[in-house]
Amino acid sequence: MLNSLLAALPFMSEARADLVMSAFWPMLKAGILVSVPLAVASFAIGMVIAVAVALLRISPARTRLHRFLLAVCKVYISIIRGTPMLVQICVVFYGLPAIGVYINPIPAAIIGFSLNVGAYGSETVRAAILSVPKGQWEAGYSIGMTHIQTFRRIIAPQAFRVAVPPLSNSFIALFKDTSLASFVTVTEMFRVAQQYANARYDFLPVYIQAGLMYWCFCWILFWIQARLEQRFSRHTVR
Repeated sequence: MLNSLLAALPFMSEARADLVMSAFWPMLKAGILVSVPLAVASFAIGMVIAVAVALLRISPARTRLHRFLLAVCKVYISIIRGTPMLVQICVVFYGLPAIGVYINPIPAAIIGFSLNVGAYGSETVRAAILSVPKGQWEAGYSIGMTHIQTFRRIIAPQAFRVAVPPLSNSFIALFKDTSLASFVTVTEMFRVAQQYANARYDFLPVYIQAGLMYWCFCWILFWIQARLEQRFSRHTVR
């Protein structure tokens, strides 16, 4: 029944309908079991890097070590923001073996994605922290809190609410960018689509199907993002 409906589309045929149906479940499985975990793991590691870099950049540089680390962070952010993500992943997977460092495909993809998220996320986190009025710091100090306590109890919750929308958008973009992992042989959703398209030498229907499946996954993420923003907006109003 479904094959007949697909075959009725202008650019479809029975062979293409069979191809689309045969590719659907393997692509969905790869999306759930590989693409989503790849995005989640990369984003989690990337946010650890982002917070560390952001805190380092907003803290006064009083020592040589701090100034050195600050310079390293600026170079790191400049390199990541100035080069394509695909190049970064390929350097990790295909380039490092030239110096004797061999990394499996999935860890290589996670490293590449995490470094990218860390660089862009650090700017978002830094901007969110700086958006909190300085009076909030002074209020914390006035009641006897230390610098760390003030940040953890007063500044961080407010900064987190500001950072939720842009970081949510970053995660959605990262999920779509997991398709780049196919270039380092990770069998994620787009890699499966390539395999089925290459086997039949028919690319249009499978690639359109892949695009629609990414769109469906992203709609779920859009819904989660909207719920998060509504929740934090209610808390802000209160």
